[in-house]
Amino acid sequence: MEKKEDGLHLFPELFLTGYPLKDLCFQKPFITSYLTLLAKIGQISSKMKKREDECYLLGGLHYTFSKEEGSHPFQIQNVIFQLIPGEELTVIYSKTVLPNYDIFDEKKYFTPGDSPKIIGFAGHHIGLTICEDIWPHSSHHYRPDCELKKLMDSSGIKLDLVINLSASPFTLNKHLMRTERVEQLSLYLKAPVAYVNRVGGEDEILFDGHSFVYNGKEITHQLALFQPDTCTFELAAIKSEFSKKDAPMPAIEDEVDLSQTLSVLNSSAPTLKELSERNCHDITLALTFALREYADKCGFKSFLVALSGGLDSALVLTIAKMALRPGEHLEAIFMPGVYSSGLSSDLSEELCTNLSIPLTRLPIKFLHSVTRNVMKECYSEELVGIADENVQSRLRSMLLYTRSNTSNAMVINTSNKSELAVGYSTQYGDSVGALSLLGDLYKSEIFDLSRYINQKYQNIIPPAIIERPPTAELRDGQQDDHSLLPYPKLDAILEGILSDHLDLNNFDKFGFNHDEVEMVLKLFKRSEYKRFQFCPIVKLKSKSFGFGHRVPITSF
Repeated sequence: MEKKEDGLHLFPELFLTGYPLKDLCFQKPFITSYLTLLAKIGQISSKMKKREDECYLLGGLHYTFSKEEGSHPFQIQNVIFQLIPGEELTVIYSKTVLPNYDIFDEKKYFTPGDSPKIIGFAGHHIGLTICEDIWPHSSHHYRPDCELKKLMDSSGIKLDLVINLSASPFTLNKHLMRTERVEQLSLYLKAPVAYVNRVGGEDEILFDGHSFVYNGKEITHQLALFQPDTCTFELAAIKSEFSKKDAPMPAIEDEVDLSQTLSVLNSSAPTLKELSERNCHDITLALTFALREYADKCGFKSFLVALSGGLDSALVLTIAKMALRPGEHLEAIFMPGVYSSGLSSDLSEELCTNLSIPLTRLPIKFLHSVTRNVMKECYSEELVGIADENVQSRLRSMLLYTRSNTSNAMVINTSNKSELAVGYSTQYGDSVGALSLLGDLYKSEIFDLSRYINQKYQNIIPPAIIERPPTAELRDGQQDDHSLLPYPKLDAILEGILSDHLDLNNFDKFGFNHDEVEMVLKLFKRSEYKRFQFCPIVKLKSKSFGFGHRVPITSF
């Protein structure tokens, strides 16, 4: 959020560095480049005419070194810099609450601040916070909102605005959570709040922007979702009357009771809640944005998707087409084997026709036959069962990456969260790819999203792909539900395991079949080694595989 000329210009948390940095913030080349950037900004500012009515607040890092030249920093803080034209860049606030859960591990890198901050600008009093500072939790031993209130009361200052500079990752329904939290903060401190969030993709983590201004009664300014955006607002225009009665301090975000988290399930017939139309809209935006961000930052302009005739690969190809920009190229490859049906071939061709995408056929029948013969000659036994199924999948990945090498194209993974959870994929086979678009969506949700896209884009995915029984086509008559529970049952159990941390006894209380849950738990536990070697998964949920799911392989 910024004003074009004079005024207060606001930029997100760690705007000057990016987020999350992980161990990059310890590396000397990064530190040198960053300090050089700060010096350049300072030089530019010092040459400008001093203006008291213009100020920039920017998120960044503040390094503290020992006196020894070139030494390792002994303290790094997540801070707000103030830049006034004609003056030096100055640290005015340090983040006081460092999140240390799920994808966050800021306590590993940063030293927290220890005091609230109110600044004056153009006759106004403005309270400063950074991201987690406004999210009280039982694990936090400091309450920035309460400390700001104490400072206001002791000094007799009435705030005209509270600022929160954030790098808040996207998850479904996150915007509602943010607005509810900001409303509580606004009423408690009796001031409007400007929530300024980062936009960008870093590997699997997405920052959706969606910044807004809240005046105690309503959102007065709302910025775009998943794209850079700015707005200008006048404090006088957004002011509203706050109740003279003190509002309660914002409630602590404590551990959620398991029975409450199961509200995502239907306890009378346990299944996942169907994705809403709004969910599907946001997911589509998130996935297209994620692919563009990843491709831009890794230097890809060409993309490859292996089509099987099934729904997962069809949806991935469709989303990739939506994300495609002028000058970029998308190609599909269909690699039929001895068990591939004519229907799979026809549906793949129909999909590519609908999407105007070239389709290449690379049969694996001959390679499969040669592999079986070689193995029989060397080991005097037939290649059968799971070994034979996996060979087909790995032959396909070999051809896929051969084409990737010759065309300099990025391979997009086509696995879903249900398969990842129970290991229903071939390591170095259908699990390959640079980025997983569907790895945080259960198979049930794949159907929801596909139907939404077809409703919006006139059945661009051939309906027969959605209607046919899921199958890997690696043996005669194979269907997914011959090896797994039906997906509605399976997905409900998996969500209970991953997000709600339920054990067998908890599942029994909610009417799940004991034997089915036990089987799924075993599959879930023994598949960790596959997930550990999987590609980055675009994070859409509050609990996802990948960076936010870190458990030992050998003792899980």
